[in-house]
Amino acid sequence: MLRKLFFSLFIIAMCHSSIAQQKWDLRKCVDYALANNITVKQTYIQSKISTLQYNQSKQGQFPTLNFSGSPSYNSGRNQDPTSFSLITQSYLSANMQLQSSVDIFNWYSKQNTIAANKWEAEAARASTDKLKDDIALAVSNSYLQILLTMEQEKIAKVQLEQTQQQLKNTRKLVNAGSLPELNAAELKAQVARDSSTVVSAKGNVEQAMLNLKAYMSLDAATPFEIVAPPVEFIPIEKIADLQPENVYALAIANLPQQRVNDFKLKAAQKNSASAKSKMYPTIAAFASLGSGYNSRAQEITGVTLINAPIGKVSISGTDYSVYPSQPYSSYNYSKTKFFRQLDENFRQSIGLSLSVPIFNGGNLRTNWERSKLTVKNLELQKEADNQKIKQDIYQAYNAAIVAMEKFNASKKSVETAERSYSYAQKRYDVGMLTTLELVTNQNNLLRAKLELVQNQFDYVFKMKVLEFYKGQGLKL
Repeated sequence: MLRKLFFSLFIIAMCHSSIAQQKWDLRKCVDYALANNITVKQTYIQSKISTLQYNQSKQGQFPTLNFSGSPSYNSGRNQDPTSFSLITQSYLSANMQLQSSVDIFNWYSKQNTIAANKWEAEAARASTDKLKDDIALAVSNSYLQILLTMEQEKIAKVQLEQTQQQLKNTRKLVNAGSLPELNAAELKAQVARDSSTVVSAKGNVEQAMLNLKAYMSLDAATPFEIVAPPVEFIPIEKIADLQPENVYALAIANLPQQRVNDFKLKAAQKNSASAKSKMYPTIAAFASLGSGYNSRAQEITGVTLINAPIGKVSISGTDYSVYPSQPYSSYNYSKTKFFRQLDENFRQSIGLSLSVPIFNGGNLRTNWERSKLTVKNLELQKEADNQKIKQDIYQAYNAAIVAMEKFNASKKSVETAERSYSYAQKRYDVGMLTTLELVTNQNNLLRAKLELVQNQFDYVFKMKVLEFYKGQGLKL
């Protein structure tokens, strides 16, 4: 038992170690999330339930076949099942029956129900696909957020290193008497601020990691390291290939939500047809086989002719025997055996049944009217979702254009800030610029770089959202 426990712990440790050692790229993160996300699993179970209901409705076309048996022990005052007279004796009995029935014509109610369940199953599968797409998009966003925070941390560290080097150089000049102590104090304060920025950046990376683990349903305590490709290597389509009208046409044809709406509408139409057909007569055929057993049942096993005196009479003091006019029969009985009774009591029946709904409190017509309203409501829902997806696509396209322009503007801002900082550094080195002015230029460069990284990742994500609306999956 102890060996099994150690072996189990070893396997768990090895699995944990393998997860910890591997580096996660975006594809692995998405695949792991889709395989382990609890909501995805629950939705998949619901789709399986819908498939079972569809399969069950198909089997409902076939004849039913049922067997029933009812053995019993009877005591007290009962009716003899063989002579039908009242008795007080106890006995055992058993009745068995095999029944079958099948609908011959029901105005296609079952066929419409089968078709409705088929479309419901398709809608459930499409709902699972939609949730998977949503999870994939959320994981991709979290992954990009980690890359962004990691880039921001790198920039903050470079900024800190530069400030520390400036403080080191300035301290030498202060010690030599070339610069006042104020310059070193200002740079020392800047080092403290830059250190705080680095700490905050590290915290942002850890928080982004936790967010991604949550989407992946990965234990928060699991060591986790991602592959960090340069943002320039993340594939994105050209904006010219993502015109809103073209994306909208692909979205209507491919997005799971639009397919869900189509399938649910078709299912509702078939349910409405089924509800209408239930208001009409139904013709069915039935048949049954049955038999029974009773412990008091008896059968004749033999006959004996008897010609013996049946009494005496006395005439004038002389006794005479009295005989019957002819011999009479005496019957011998024994209990009828179980299988013999089943054979002798075997009965069959076959027939047709007609069911005509005349008055049932208006339930059938109300169900039909309700089903028609359901169809109308789903038509409106489909139209509303189509309008919303079109609006979302146009908004996403506009957001991508704005993000691209901001990204291009940020690149120019960084170039300008780098030139300004370079000039400021040269002027500071020859004593023509104060430390405060140098730090201001340095901070401006830091903000420009951070803004560039932020806008670059924002642009990539906006483009990924626009690609997502095509319903052809994310290019990872």
